[in-house]
Amino acid sequence: MAFNILGINHKTAPVETREKVAFSDERLLRALRSLKHAGGVAEIVILSTCNRTELYWAGTAGGADLSKWLAQHHDSCDLSASLYHHQEHYAITHAFSVASGLDSMVLGEVQILGQLKEAYRIAQEEGTTGPVLNKLFQATFSTAKRVRTETRIGANAVSIASATVNLAKRVYSDLSARSALLIGAGEMIGLTARHLASQGVKRMVIANRSLGRAQTLAEELKAHAVNLSDIDGELIAADIVISCTASPTPIVTKRAATAAIRARKHRPIFMVDLAVPRDIEPSVADLEDIYLFSIDDLQQQVDENRQQREIAADSAKILIEEEVARFLIESRASDAGPAIRVLRAQADSIRLQTLEQARRLLGSGKNHDEVLEYLASTLTNRLLHSPTQALRKAAELTDSSLAEAITRLLTDERDR
Repeated sequence: MAFNILGINHKTAPVETREKVAFSDERLLRALRSLKHAGGVAEIVILSTCNRTELYWAGTAGGADLSKWLAQHHDSCDLSASLYHHQEHYAITHAFSVASGLDSMVLGEVQILGQLKEAYRIAQEEGTTGPVLNKLFQATFSTAKRVRTETRIGANAVSIASATVNLAKRVYSDLSARSALLIGAGEMIGLTARHLASQGVKRMVIANRSLGRAQTLAEELKAHAVNLSDIDGELIAADIVISCTASPTPIVTKRAATAAIRARKHRPIFMVDLAVPRDIEPSVADLEDIYLFSIDDLQQQVDENRQQREIAADSAKILIEEEVARFLIESRASDAGPAIRVLRAQADSIRLQTLEQARRLLGSGKNHDEVLEYLASTLTNRLLHSPTQALRKAAELTDSSLAEAITRLLTDERDR
């Protein structure tokens, strides 16, 4: 049964196009049920994330059929320029690459594996998977695990937010005992705050010029919200300070930092200034108990980490090629199983029939040598009858593939 992938992702289409074919949870279930009863689709899994929408299916339906269905389902315009369609070997390679983070916007990111597992789980619950996709997705998850285990594809932070938190962990090995002050409430601070929350930071304070925006982010993260005017007091309790605002002048001055260190009895503070222009006076770095890093420091680390991930990606591609080859070999062997069982059953039936006739001949008093000769020649003729007829018919149709396959088979057997 043919296996296919039809998709659209961040490489082939801008966000305004991708969002037109995204599936909400409710719409995803309706789509699976719709495709389950569509002609030519025996099995189907739908993956829908902010960066990609992909249909994984087994059946006789072609890429044009699913492309037309996708456009109709979303009432979308022509998507042909943005869609890609992979079959068999290329589809398997794509699935393994997606699960391993090699096809992601952020190389090596791990979230896509969880999203793919969730898409597969939903399809299973809806009864839209079967032997083909079950086998494929188990191999996909196994391959992704091997890539994570045997390469460093996800070892180094490649975003400013994650690099900031990784740097904080170098200064304080255990962030769960630390307090953090985040200045600003924009996207960068939000991402960084979520990373810190995932590390179990003990106490988090969001300071912003607009208290309402700070409160919105604080509610999400179970943090505290304060005005910018409260920063000097919050510095005293903060082990970690991260700032990213649009202020034209510094928000954390050397005077305020000096006072905070004195009040903290010289317990150190880790500071990161992600703003341009800078939020923290550069001279703060001169203070002995403050470790101040700028966005340039972090960008350099991110660039180095990205290079390391690209090196790891080369190793990951080799592993994926090995796993694709293994999967294809095992699948082809499995595909041959029914034919082998039919062949053996037919041969066994001929054997039993011929043996019974030979026994009757012996019972009627025939000479042993005559019976053995009958048994050998009859068994040979009956076993070769069907293959011989097939070869003759193929020759009449000028189809040489069957003859070549049998010649190759007999040559291989003779050479053993």
